[in-house]
Amino acid sequence: MKEAHLLCRKDEIASNVLLPGDHERVLRVAEYLDDAKEVAFNREFRTVTGSYKGVPITVTSTGIGGCSMGIALEELINCGAENFIRIGSCGALQPDLKLGDLVIASAAVREDGLSKTYVDQVYPAVSDFEITSLLKVKSEEFDFANKLGICRSHESFYIDHNQEVIDYWSSKNVLASDMETASLFTLANLRGVRAASVLNVVVNDAQDSSAGINSYVNQEEVVMEGERREIKIALEALAEYNS
Repeated sequence: MKEAHLLCRKDEIASNVLLPGDHERVLRVAEYLDDAKEVAFNREFRTVTGSYKGVPITVTSTGIGGCSMGIALEELINCGAENFIRIGSCGALQPDLKLGDLVIASAAVREDGLSKTYVDQVYPAVSDFEITSLLKVKSEEFDFANKLGICRSHESFYIDHNQEVIDYWSSKNVLASDMETASLFTLANLRGVRAASVLNVVVNDAQDSSAGINSYVNQEEVVMEGERREIKIALEALAEYNS
């Protein structure tokens, strides 16, 4: 039986899953896989399954935001997936983070909407220690600029007091903002699966959100190199975790 939104069956999904937001990024990840095959593409959810260094890997796009992430995660878990790494983008909240740097999230501020519907707000959104540690190790092995720490997941780029909110979380030593990590971590812990998140900085702290996102859409080389690096360390982390 196929899942309602992903349109995938259990025999089409690996236990190890990469979760980009953008469905086009799924195709770019597929270039790293052996025997990659697109198994479904419905709405924002594109799914490809292949292998990396002999380890079965599925890649599923989650679209934008926590609600879409929640749908993808629940249906992938239904199909037997157990280990998840988000490979996403983020806006830097600290001045020392540059475009193309990687943020490895140890935890996330829960300003998303989805996680609040599952559990009280005091419940923490934290990553899996082992997989997150491997992401850090692989970043250092390849000499990729990275920082490990807390990110913030939010609901909109366009609220009237956006800069005020950004300044507040920056002052609390939060590294970066995205829209999906808190939902991923919260739901993964509730469902008893493992999740990590590595984010490519596409907006620095001196840019407004729209300018930064436009630079990513235009595929500026430094930003695209950051994407290649997060894909590489995520695949290497899963390969070692399963060795």
